[in-house]
Amino acid sequence: MVNFKNKILFLLLILISNTMYSQESWSLDDCVAYAVGHNLQLKDFKYNQDANKETYRQSVRNLLPNINAFSDYNIRYGRSVDPNNNNIVNTDFFSNNYRLNAEIDLFRGFQKINTIKASKFLHKAANEEVLHQKYLLAFRVMSAFYDIQFMEGLLTISKEQEEVSDTNYTLVKRQVELGQKAKADLYEAESALLADQLLVTQNENNVAAAKLKLIQEMNLEDVTTISIQSSPIEADDNVDVFRVNRDSIYNKATTFVPIIKAQELKAKAAKKQLAIARGGLYPSLSFFAGYQTGYFETNVNENTGRVISFNNQIKDNVSKYVGVSLNIPISNGWSNRSRVKQQKVEMMRADNNFDIQKQELFKLIQQLVQEGDALRTEYRQSSQKMNAQVLSFKIAQKRYEKGLISAIELNQSKNLLANSQNENLQVQLRLKVNESTLDFYNGLPVFNINRAQ
Repeated sequence: MVNFKNKILFLLLILISNTMYSQESWSLDDCVAYAVGHNLQLKDFKYNQDANKETYRQSVRNLLPNINAFSDYNIRYGRSVDPNNNNIVNTDFFSNNYRLNAEIDLFRGFQKINTIKASKFLHKAANEEVLHQKYLLAFRVMSAFYDIQFMEGLLTISKEQEEVSDTNYTLVKRQVELGQKAKADLYEAESALLADQLLVTQNENNVAAAKLKLIQEMNLEDVTTISIQSSPIEADDNVDVFRVNRDSIYNKATTFVPIIKAQELKAKAAKKQLAIARGGLYPSLSFFAGYQTGYFETNVNENTGRVISFNNQIKDNVSKYVGVSLNIPISNGWSNRSRVKQQKVEMMRADNNFDIQKQELFKLIQQLVQEGDALRTEYRQSSQKMNAQVLSFKIAQKRYEKGLISAIELNQSKNLLANSQNENLQVQLRLKVNESTLDFYNGLPVFNINRAQ
């Protein structure tokens, strides 16, 4: 019985902790930080980053000499060559060899140096790609965050409309009871109230769907809802500020936008890879040295006829060598020159991709600037329209209460007010996202993401 009570208490504690966690209020920076730390696709890019980092480190280590140790144990049967003196023998014997080799490249067409530079560029490009994925995730989280704010705004507007319809329904019901209005007016008021209640329900469902999208973008587990800190939205009426600085935004963006930096680094790496391919056309020179010894069962003392001991043979059979090796590529089916030509194509492709990324960035900034100018105009006009609809609805409400207009005319005025409020809210949020995006390309700290890798 005690164990059962403990289990119930443990489950209640879990439910309470989950509820408290789900009711925590999240700011945009909190959402972005959590998403960056828990996104599984981002982890895959980080694995690629780690692989490129190790490739770069190994390219540096490739400058070190190659040192190898070798040992074998051979048993020979029947007629064979004595490795000690190259005589033909017919006895079974065994031999044991030991060898230590060291080799280092003196010249290889600067291939290793260029490999280090190329792998370093690719490593830095991988870092920028990880950062690019972080920013893409941050923008998706920001979009989902403001979607919630938009849907919650629509829900607030629909609830206000429901309150108005409920007040009107109560008023008409009283007037019908007093015989001041026909029962048909009550049906009309009830219909408007039910329509507004349905709209509230739909907007509540839209808020839940928007919150689910943010939860999924954040990879937030064990929660079904989330509460965000809705920040006030302030629009900038200065239409000319971005139009004047359009080119400067682009020029600044090309210096730090991760996808641009990544493609620039890949283009630099492609040039070094071309130099690596050209290095294969040059002769290569290497230095080598070695130490070897061995033990042979056929190595006997001439005086005693006994096999010389292992320790003595290891000392006596020592041989050392040093030398240089020169390799001159003459013809390998023209494969070296083919690699050079193929790498030239890869270099031109990388340069072209770099130009494409810069072109796409320029188009995006152009589009953002034009959209921002249009949204500011829409915002001013929608604000004026909304204010006019507020006054119009107040007048219509008073006229309805005095019986000067019908319920249909009042609902039309109320719907026009709701539509103008929805339009204004939508334009506000779109303008906020637009301004935040332009701030990002202008180098401002929109997201709390550390560029250091």
